[in-house]
Amino acid sequence: MPEIRNPNHEMQGPGGAGGGGGDMRSLMMFVFLALAAVLAFQYFRPQPSTPADNGAQQQLQAQTAKPASAPVASAAPATVPALAASAETETTVENELYKIVFTNRGGVVKHWILKGAQYTETAGRAGKQLDLVNAQTLGYGLPLSLYTNQSDLDEQLNKAALYQVTVNGSKNSSGALLAPGSVSFHYSSGGVDVVKTFRFDSTYVVGAEVAVKRNGSPVRALLSWPNGLGDQIDALQYAGGKIIWSANGKDDSLDAKKVGNNTTNDAPYQWVAVSDLYFAAAFMPASPERATTVTLHRTFEAPVDAASPAGDKRVSDVLGLAVGDTSGTTKLRIYAGPKQTDVLKSIHSTGASGQFDGPSLEPLIQFGWLTVIAKPLYLALRFVRDLLGPGANNWGWAIILVTLVFNLALMPTRFFMMKSSLRMMRIQPKADAIKRKYAHLKINDPKKTEMNAEMMQLYKEEGVNMYGSCLPLLVQMPLFFAYYRVLQNAVELRHAQWFWLLDLSSPDPLYILPILIILSMFLVQFITPSPGMDPTQRRLMAFMMPVIFGFSMLHFASGLALYWGTGNVINLALQIGINQSSIGREMHEIAARRAAKKGGNSQIIRGKR
Repeated sequence: MPEIRNPNHEMQGPGGAGGGGGDMRSLMMFVFLALAAVLAFQYFRPQPSTPADNGAQQQLQAQTAKPASAPVASAAPATVPALAASAETETTVENELYKIVFTNRGGVVKHWILKGAQYTETAGRAGKQLDLVNAQTLGYGLPLSLYTNQSDLDEQLNKAALYQVTVNGSKNSSGALLAPGSVSFHYSSGGVDVVKTFRFDSTYVVGAEVAVKRNGSPVRALLSWPNGLGDQIDALQYAGGKIIWSANGKDDSLDAKKVGNNTTNDAPYQWVAVSDLYFAAAFMPASPERATTVTLHRTFEAPVDAASPAGDKRVSDVLGLAVGDTSGTTKLRIYAGPKQTDVLKSIHSTGASGQFDGPSLEPLIQFGWLTVIAKPLYLALRFVRDLLGPGANNWGWAIILVTLVFNLALMPTRFFMMKSSLRMMRIQPKADAIKRKYAHLKINDPKKTEMNAEMMQLYKEEGVNMYGSCLPLLVQMPLFFAYYRVLQNAVELRHAQWFWLLDLSSPDPLYILPILIILSMFLVQFITPSPGMDPTQRRLMAFMMPVIFGFSMLHFASGLALYWGTGNVINLALQIGINQSSIGREMHEIAARRAAKKGGNSQIIRGKR
């Protein structure tokens, strides 16, 4: 798999035995604590305050910098007559999917608005159509500006120059175009001649051709998307930024903190994109074998909470990208839009034949290391949602139904857990006898290993699996994290509603689901028999763990909380049913006898039948 390499700068592509129920609960407590810690880390982790480049890398870049343009014979006289517009104007291009507003000052894009009803702004701008041009970082440039690695020339071409505009070949046309059609920008002054042409059809894809010459010699000018994406309005969204690419048919990506600034690379890119959680701007070179790229990495103080833009801020990474052709004349296609599976699968890069039969843009959707679980989960959710129809609440119902099916499929493991717990209860007196036999020994006494060996032998003789009671929990954890990845990366769930939840990818604004999680977890603990468990551990499991877990859910996607809350309610119903079974009744009877024997009735939460 080719990794982004650069002559300037190298980038990396992308419990004690014998505790019976107490030991089992201790292990479960540990797993819950670990989960809570991971969730808390994901939310509160500090963001990098500077780009990932270290001093040595910057020094290497300075020593081996390669010019981004061909040598210029500065003494050659200007042979191109001056050509410029007399005033600044705007040109609007529309189809059913977008509305793009160009300005002839720099021939750049001021607004790239998505028209879909599901693509609206968030926080204080809710209801307004999403503009992919990032209004917070305009100082880093505008989309479709030029990058030549010559700051004075870039300043002239992107900010000072007033281009003459031609719409569908006519200079006297109006400032509006209904696709299909084309818009050209032409400017020349002081020997510099620039032509930028953009072609539009009924899709999200825009064709582009750029030629820059100085005194007749070609200048390597790259087309850029320099300032992130418009839905990045808080620190969490900026943290989701990536550079993703396909080269030689292999896909790879680089997280925001690892992206270098002004890092160039010549490689056979089929496509390369700047991406965040839900949207992307991808460049597809017409001649991948001559593709050249520059990654851009700046920083910006983004609000921690998008709903409070004047509140706390966090230094965040702003990614950009410039793509061109090593020949000096750039011809490529641009996709700017949602990371929606059906759309991305239909868009292919240029293949070896020169036709659009190369790799598709589908790898822009990345579920991380849990892809093997997350992608089937996403497909299952989408399948159920399609069965339910396009109703406003149907993504939420899809989450509930998929969770129900999954929990029903796990019922055999739950009965296996109950049988394992019952066996542990039955042998508890024997386990207690072994512990009393070695009770006089210190913790670090070597003979303690003999106690552990006797315990393991007891488990073996009685056919007890000491980890059997944790099996359902261990099976559910990967699904939990897979749900998290799906909700974080599936644009279809962005702004998907379910009754009071206006966005399943955002936290519950009324905290109803976190409260439901706390209550349901407590009730499951309350009615589940746990003989032999230390009272302190029992109280911790029954009270503290639901509170810790529920508090963690305050800050994560409500769709994730909907999944976990639904699972808890199903588990509660199953536990009530199990309590009425012969296994459940025997477990409660054992628990009652041991509680009476210990005289600890006032210290133990009794399981209900």
